[in-house]
Amino acid sequence: MRIGYCLTGSFCTFRKAIDTMSELVEKGYDVTPIMSENAYNTNTRFGKASYINAEIEDVCGKEIIRTITGAEPIGPKDMFDILVVAPCTGNTLAKLANGVTDTCVTMAVKSHLRNSKPVVIGVSTNDALGAAAKNIGALMNYKNYYLVPFGMDDCDKKPKSMVCDFSLIERTILLAAEGKRINRIIY
Repeated sequence: MRIGYCLTGSFCTFRKAIDTMSELVEKGYDVTPIMSENAYNTNTRFGKASYINAEIEDVCGKEIIRTITGAEPIGPKDMFDILVVAPCTGNTLAKLANGVTDTCVTMAVKSHLRNSKPVVIGVSTNDALGAAAKNIGALMNYKNYYLVPFGMDDCDKKPKSMVCDFSLIERTILLAAEGKRINRIIY
């Protein structure tokens, strides 16, 4: 299976995303990394961008798609069977729910969806139970979107924050390939 794996700016979950990509590659999936411009270029307390990018390219054995023009051919060239966006920030959720295409990742999704193929979303946002809730709800109702099960990551310190269970990304991918959703997406 050819998977386009997109990362957006939830930097605290990059380690989980990289580990997930590594597991998928080890299991024989063909994984191509895609990063939003901010995810690709931003140094944070979770790591220097150049080191993270090098590790991702090493894990996948491919160069990261990181520009809108680089992502545009995804649909016309039928590059992937499934597109994964994990972590998917509240900002990206809003853009996808409202048809905004102004980043590499949103272009990747738009281009991929032109072929009516599945997009797997792994929510990771501090406002999932706030402003992002309506966008999560919208995507749950859109055709070809499949959400990875997600739950609260720190209910005391971040009462509106939720993150996907990265260990369930492969299961979500396999079900999405059959046009099925995981029944219990909020835990």
